[in-house]
Amino acid sequence: MSAYSTAIVLADVSIPQPDPSKLPGGDAFMGLVSGLLAFALIAAVAGIAISAITWAFGSHNSNPHIASRGKVGVLASVGAAVLIGSAVAIVNFFYHTGGTVHA
Repeated sequence: MSAYSTAIVLADVSIPQPDPSKLPGGDAFMGLVSGLLAFALIAAVAGIAISAITWAFGSHNSNPHIASRGKVGVLASVGAAVLIGSAVAIVNFFYHTGGTVHA
């Protein structure tokens, strides 16, 4: 048996499924993340409203630069809301995909 194969055997690690209840303050941290997601969604709604007002103001005053900035703001806020809403699903997808990788 070579030294290389011994190193491979010693490097095997087994970690159980993540469980936030095993850490002190795990529930509080989960609540904090939930609150941050709610705050981010409220900010996205405000971004859509402000950008829509900017878009309307630019269109009304025949200012294409301001109107296009409003359009970009609306699209960016909508994109942010989609990412915020799907954040948990995205993380879970990649976590489970990574769990299927075997050396």
